[in-house]
Amino acid sequence: MTPAVFLRTLTLKGFKSFADPTTLVLEPGVTVVVGPNGSGKSNVVDAIAWVLGAQGPRVVRSARMDDVIFAGTPGRPALGRAEVSLTIDNSARRLPIDFNEVTITRTLFRTGDSEYAINGVACRLLDVLELLSDSGVGRQQHVIVSQGQLDSILSARPEERRMVIEEAAGVLKYRRRRERAERRLEASESSLQRLEDLVREVRRQIRPLERQAHSARRHAELFAEVHAVRLYLVGREIEALDRRLRRAGEEAASAGDRRRRLLEEATGLDAAVAELQGSIAGDRPEEIDPALARAAQLRERGRGLLARIAERRRSQAELAAALVTAGSVERLGEERARLGGELDGAERAAALLAPEWDELAAAEAALALEEARLGELAAPAHPGTAAAAAG
Repeated sequence: MTPAVFLRTLTLKGFKSFADPTTLVLEPGVTVVVGPNGSGKSNVVDAIAWVLGAQGPRVVRSARMDDVIFAGTPGRPALGRAEVSLTIDNSARRLPIDFNEVTITRTLFRTGDSEYAINGVACRLLDVLELLSDSGVGRQQHVIVSQGQLDSILSARPEERRMVIEEAAGVLKYRRRRERAERRLEASESSLQRLEDLVREVRRQIRPLERQAHSARRHAELFAEVHAVRLYLVGREIEALDRRLRRAGEEAASAGDRRRRLLEEATGLDAAVAELQGSIAGDRPEEIDPALARAAQLRERGRGLLARIAERRRSQAELAAALVTAGSVERLGEERARLGGELDGAERAAALLAPEWDELAAAEAALALEEARLGELAAPAHPGTAAAAAG
């Protein structure tokens, strides 16, 4: 009866005593390797065990795993790696892979790196074990009986025999999977417990954060409301300042017109006085000199009053310019108090100017009377000049 699964070829490269690439072709049935002691017969069995995933150095009769690499001879240097390829017949599809032949390759480097491949495609050791588990071939290597192992199997404990039987029956694969699943579940439970702890901690921190968020939203609402109220109040203040600015402009214009009239009148008086001085220079100096001195004094006083009026007008113009050139609502808000104080000062100054305006009017009246008197004095001597002054 032809077995369902059997080995096709075994290729060894640098594995133990096989320094040169060696390929063993195996036929269905019993294959016997014959040779004297020390010829390397057991190395063939070790190579099969090693390529199928053996991890313990004792399984391949070595002290360390890198001892399987050819160590060299007096006439040949050591190699840097060991490689074994095992080809399995899969015509009966005992292996869960859609190939008639499956080649498993294992490579070990002196650096300790190890590689596995299935049909030339790199894979993991777990993939190799999963592939072989359904065929009754596993890491325990119960299908490989070395010298002296038959007695150990016969004298094994029930637990050890059970493992061998379960592996041969394909049960061990599911047990391994269950163990891995249990470890994953334990890890998941641990992670879930940590997640629950984190959730409780986050929930504990959420309460004060919610209060802070509510306070922040309330603060934002109040701030927006206060900002709107401030804008409204500043707008009202700007409107009031605009009205006061217009009134100040009108008063400044009126004061300017009055100043121009006073300047024109003062210029006319200066011309009349100069003409009178020229006409009566030689007549009655004892009466004219005091009158002229009084007229000059009144004229200087009038000029001083006009200068003060011009200074007040300039202050009002600067105030109006400061109001016009205010760049923003915040700037106007900051200068409101100062501008209000200056406007109040300007109003108080205007109120204080009222007596001076009255005094200037009285001085003008007195000057007019003085000029009239001087005209009467000069009339008998210069009738033409008096008539011109009166006109």
